[in-house]
Amino acid sequence: MKKIEILGLGAGDLEQLPLGVYKKLIQSEHVYLRTKEHPVVAELEKEGFQYISFDSIYEKHDQFEEVYQEITASLLSKAKTDPVVYAVPGHPLVAERAVQLLLEQGPEEGIEIVIGGGQSFIDALFQSLRIDPIDGFQLLDGTALSSGQLQMGQHMIISQVYDQFVASNVKLSLMECLPDEYEVYLVTAAGSSQEKIEKLPLYELDRNVGINNLTSVYVPPVQDEKILFKTFSKLRDIIAELRGPNGCPWDKEQTHESLKKYLIEESYEVIEAIDEEDFDHLIEELGDVLLQVLLHAQIGEDEGYFSIDDVIEGISAKMVRRHPHVFGNVKAENSKEVLQNWQEIKKQEKGEQPDSILSGVSKSIPNLIRAYELQKKAAKVGFDWQDIAPAFEKVKEELQEFEDELNGKDKELKLAKREFGDLLFAFVNVARFLDIHPEEALFETNEKFIRRFRFIEEKVKESGKSFEEFTLEELDLFWDEAKAKGL
Repeated sequence: MKKIEILGLGAGDLEQLPLGVYKKLIQSEHVYLRTKEHPVVAELEKEGFQYISFDSIYEKHDQFEEVYQEITASLLSKAKTDPVVYAVPGHPLVAERAVQLLLEQGPEEGIEIVIGGGQSFIDALFQSLRIDPIDGFQLLDGTALSSGQLQMGQHMIISQVYDQFVASNVKLSLMECLPDEYEVYLVTAAGSSQEKIEKLPLYELDRNVGINNLTSVYVPPVQDEKILFKTFSKLRDIIAELRGPNGCPWDKEQTHESLKKYLIEESYEVIEAIDEEDFDHLIEELGDVLLQVLLHAQIGEDEGYFSIDDVIEGISAKMVRRHPHVFGNVKAENSKEVLQNWQEIKKQEKGEQPDSILSGVSKSIPNLIRAYELQKKAAKVGFDWQDIAPAFEKVKEELQEFEDELNGKDKELKLAKREFGDLLFAFVNVARFLDIHPEEALFETNEKFIRRFRFIEEKVKESGKSFEEFTLEELDLFWDEAKAKGL
């Protein structure tokens, strides 16, 4: 059977290379190296070692995945005619993407993939840095690093830091979570006679000209609690402690029911921050909403029903399921098609048809928004005017009926109240035709009223008189002045 045998060159020099690996490298006719930049290779060359390296492929491609794909294709092609030995730094199964591709694709092409020995650079790094992996550690790929991967309370080893470009990307990802001055280590050729360990502040990480394919970055566990405040896991621990045996009496007393009002309040404060375009305020208010989510999740966990993991799993699955145009093969050219797909998928998820088309509109939302959503639902099945003109006529009709009730004999105004509701409902319909959200429009009007009334208050205060000493006409002049100033 055709075969590719993959060997590890280890993390050090020739003296640390296993005898079996050494013999195969020297005696094999067709040896390929991912890179010749390794202490062992230079020493083997003195003994007449013959090989072909793939270093030139790195210069051909912008993406590392493309490099590994070409190496894999080349090796599989060679193995169809001759037995092949492929040698990589360290151990073949540690941080070697091309090896994983060979394991996937080799059997499909009838080529046996055999993994040989080799010492992992991880062992050498632990020894050189004097760290114990039992404390918890992460091994990460520097060519595909993102801040979301980082577990800052653990030892972090970032491999594949081949050059200053990769080092720069690693630095930027780390700086999203760590201070610029945080001390990290550049470790090159760990365990060999050429070993070099340099301690430096994070912001200088990509300024080292000695970075090469044997370089890794070591990030010590974060001890500073203020830095850990950036992590979701730390926030989760804080909430758990607040509701724990030695936690806060108020937090421990809360229930889903008691927290409802706070979630509503915090949500409206987020909207206020958005309208004010105040990003510092928005950060604070989004944090308050997240606090409410975590409190509800912690209550669920304390009672044994669900945890924040269930919440995250549910929303993650839903987002993937309802965006097949992103995570699947469905096409969606515009937002309208996206919403159509969303509604169709949602309908399939719900299974049985609801009692009414309007069933999905919650009773808990503000009634101005609820009217808007009810009308939208009805419009989707054709219960709607074709243009805005009849909607305006309906407003006039409801206004007249409201006036009639006010001029009638109903002393308690029960029917007037009903007609007033009809009038508001009709106005919401007009807003919907104009693509104006009634809640947002009313919010802006409220804010405008506050600005202008405060202007009136300032004018009254400047006069040294009380409100009662002004006529409505005089106060109205202040209002007009505020209006003229654009308030």
